[in-house]
Amino acid sequence: MLPLCLLFIALTLSLFPNPCCANAELTLLMDIKASLDPENKHLMSWTESGDPCSGSFIGVACNEHLKVTNISLPGRSLTGKVPTSISGLKRLSGLYLHYNSLTGEIPKEISGLTELSELYLNVNDLTGGIPAEIGNMKHLQVVELSCNRLTGRIPWTLGGLAMLQRLDLSFNGLSGSIPASMGKLPQLKFLDVQNNTLSGFVPTGLKQLKDGFSYKNNLGLCGVAFSSLRRCRNQDASKIDPLEPSKPAPNTTVSQNKPQSANVTPRCHQTHCSNSSNLKRVAIIAAVVTVIATLTVTACVTIFIRRRQKQKIWNKSETPDRKFSMQESPPKTSDSICAWDPTQKSPQKSPKSCGFCVELESNLLQSFNLEEIESATRYFSDANLLGRSKFSAVYKGVLRDRSVVAIKSVSVTSCKADEAEFTKGLSLLTSLKHENLARLRGFCCSKSRGECFLVYDFASKGNLSEYLDVEDRRTGHVLDWPKRVSIINGIAKGLAYLHRDDPEKPGMIHRNISMEKILLDQEYNPLITDAGLLKLLADDIVYSALKVSAALGYMAPEYITTGKFTEKSDVYAFGVVVLQILSGKGNVAGSIRAAAADRRFDDFIDENLEGKFSESEADKLTEMGLICVDELPENRLTMEDVIRELSSSI
Repeated sequence: MLPLCLLFIALTLSLFPNPCCANAELTLLMDIKASLDPENKHLMSWTESGDPCSGSFIGVACNEHLKVTNISLPGRSLTGKVPTSISGLKRLSGLYLHYNSLTGEIPKEISGLTELSELYLNVNDLTGGIPAEIGNMKHLQVVELSCNRLTGRIPWTLGGLAMLQRLDLSFNGLSGSIPASMGKLPQLKFLDVQNNTLSGFVPTGLKQLKDGFSYKNNLGLCGVAFSSLRRCRNQDASKIDPLEPSKPAPNTTVSQNKPQSANVTPRCHQTHCSNSSNLKRVAIIAAVVTVIATLTVTACVTIFIRRRQKQKIWNKSETPDRKFSMQESPPKTSDSICAWDPTQKSPQKSPKSCGFCVELESNLLQSFNLEEIESATRYFSDANLLGRSKFSAVYKGVLRDRSVVAIKSVSVTSCKADEAEFTKGLSLLTSLKHENLARLRGFCCSKSRGECFLVYDFASKGNLSEYLDVEDRRTGHVLDWPKRVSIINGIAKGLAYLHRDDPEKPGMIHRNISMEKILLDQEYNPLITDAGLLKLLADDIVYSALKVSAALGYMAPEYITTGKFTEKSDVYAFGVVVLQILSGKGNVAGSIRAAAADRRFDDFIDENLEGKFSESEADKLTEMGLICVDELPENRLTMEDVIRELSSSI
């Protein structure tokens, strides 16, 4: 009986996930944190009690199976070393540790990341050689190792990376020759080896890269197919890497560098039972186990669904056909972040959908790479941070053409999981064009980074909330009366445009109008931002945003009972904004609203104006604002009514 009980216990326990295994990636991440950030200054959000897939671990993204697929920590002032333990994250497809101060060598164990497609270790202080084992990472598409202190030869094993598209080894201390196998990489579009001490023949196959091949400041290089290189002499033949095979096969796997585990075949030990009593016991156990398994599966499915609601990632499949290729003719600094491209009409592969960023101008799409977005924000430096909410952050950025933009970063965990719905919302966003709406210049969605970026024109005068509750006129932002009237006019026009149904776009409701959503450009023209943004966000994120709106007094009272938004909901929020602009106060309830109703302008109109305002205009605007915040939606004006009132009386 004892063996039967032990077998039952063993079979039962096998049905439940081992807590140790369930927390394996968390343990790995804590080891990685200790190595990257030994002083625990920059990765404090990585905690032993946290959930890496909840969005709380900065720079960590997971797939729908709750496996870590991306670590993105560029420009985080990390001073540690690249950990060997990172090889345990078997689903990792993107590793971005560039623009830090990491030291030590690149560990050969990194080759254990067999699904890694992008490796960014550039602009650090790494030393030693490039591990030959990297040649075994067959999914690598991008390898960025520039601006370090790497020495030694370029491993000839890199010539076996058939999917490699971009390799940057510039500004190091590498020596020896460029492996001949590098000239035969079928997908290679960009190779940069400038500012090293390389010598010998340059493979003629690299000629096809044209401007994608950079080799300056390597005085020992020679070649016959490159006009700027000297012709090779007999003594240059002695500089060919003696370790490189003379005819490497395109898909050769380096046996001496292959992990021993790769050659191990799992063994199965079968036991055969001939005793009938054993069969009965097995039958009983099977019945019990079946019941337990059913209950366990049900519980697991329930837990998975709940977790999935929190972690919405567009990675619907881990099959290779979900990975997109680079552009056939990429820009010189080609984009290297593979992503789902929301502009695609169908889920088919597209040659233009790798880390795809587009700029929308005159209905034409112009691509620019994700690295430009990172560079524009100085790798999302805190110095460029303009604001942050629970689901997004906004950074000031400067593009290569010197134009200033505002870049809103939204975690994919906050976005709609369904690609069709996201595409529909994004399509609506790009259709909005009005002088009083913040112009969406472009967007960039990166699955591997776990973020989506919306690029807007920069509004240099901030948002309207910065002009509220100014205590000292000499040091605070105070808008004069003509500017306030003009701003109210512009907001009304922008909202009327949104509500209007025309051939170019459907009528829509903003749903989240507030002083923070009204930006001011250099001439103090109002620009409504986030129009249509809620269409991209998951329901729980929308609900969270609306709770904030309600707490600040912008929520129409009928929403509490109906749970529905109408155009009159926007009108209510507009009325609150009007009263705030006139009074200069954030809280316009109670005595402030009573003063407005009684037209006691000494108590209502912003005292920072020092009486410099038009009483007739103040009377009209106050009346309009109060009508817009009427408790009953049917008593409120429409935005078209507001436009007519403003044009006729002000």
